[in-house]
Amino acid sequence: MSVVLSFRDGRVSRYARAGSPRMGLLAEHLDASQAQRERLAFLELRAFFTGELRRSDIEARFGIRPAASSRDLALYREIAPDNLEYDAVGRCYRPYQSFAPVSEFNPDRVLTWLLQGFGDGLDLGLKPAAPCEGPGQLTRPDLHALGAITRSMCAKRATRISYLSLSSGSKRREIVPVALADNGLRWHVRAFDRERGRFGDFVLTRISKVKQIYGPVREIESLAADEQWARMVEVELAPHTCIEHPKAIEADYGMHDGVLRIKARAALAGYVLRRWNVDASPDHRLDPATHHLWLRNPQTLYGVESAALAPGQREALESAANA
Repeated sequence: MSVVLSFRDGRVSRYARAGSPRMGLLAEHLDASQAQRERLAFLELRAFFTGELRRSDIEARFGIRPAASSRDLALYREIAPDNLEYDAVGRCYRPYQSFAPVSEFNPDRVLTWLLQGFGDGLDLGLKPAAPCEGPGQLTRPDLHALGAITRSMCAKRATRISYLSLSSGSKRREIVPVALADNGLRWHVRAFDRERGRFGDFVLTRISKVKQIYGPVREIESLAADEQWARMVEVELAPHTCIEHPKAIEADYGMHDGVLRIKARAALAGYVLRRWNVDASPDHRLDPATHHLWLRNPQTLYGVESAALAPGQREALESAANA
């Protein structure tokens, strides 16, 4: 009988998997502290999204001794015996092709873990310290597709995907994923596009049917070769010149001397400016009611491929091309 692990209600429980003769019945309770539940969630998350897991990963993350990490691994392999195999050459555990996560991860928490390294994807069901709400996310990627992408990324391998494009619809593409990027509204995969021979951004929610391609990638397909990713640009943001009370905007963004300086990768600079509705037009002509910020140094976007995404830049580029 295969089992499904639940990290809810303060206990680790084993349930019969759908299709088992004991489906829906509680098979066995395993007492576990919250700390161990977090470690079990972490080791599965680490294995699934990076493609490898070592005892030292658990020990470094939680500050525990080897004996404790060994017990955690033994418990997990008892619960999910078909999920991990030991790679004697790499001296680590790797997910089987048939790996089926036994914990239910919240996509937002998983992405936070990938971006910032904390949270570990586990929803502990704790109440907030104070009433707090946000706009939430309208888009959530498929975690199986995300896991396949991140495993290829960590292994430095290419992938074959089905991709839904606004211009060409569904199409099989061969890419080399090198990074994940959050533009504030949705997540992208930064990847080398073998068909076009250049790096580009692929919306994560439009990716499906991911298949890893075994074999080395070329040097020109690696993250180190992505010039737009490597290049850092400094943008200077100031209150829009048509704002009647600019001090209010300065207070909003904690500006010093009326300016906020931030650094961003060239590949992401356009997304940053679009997210914050920054007027990037040379003559700051956009409506100040919806564009409280103005890009004070538009020349910094020279040679930045993502600049066309910034408010007011596309029109400026078109005007320059037609001049």
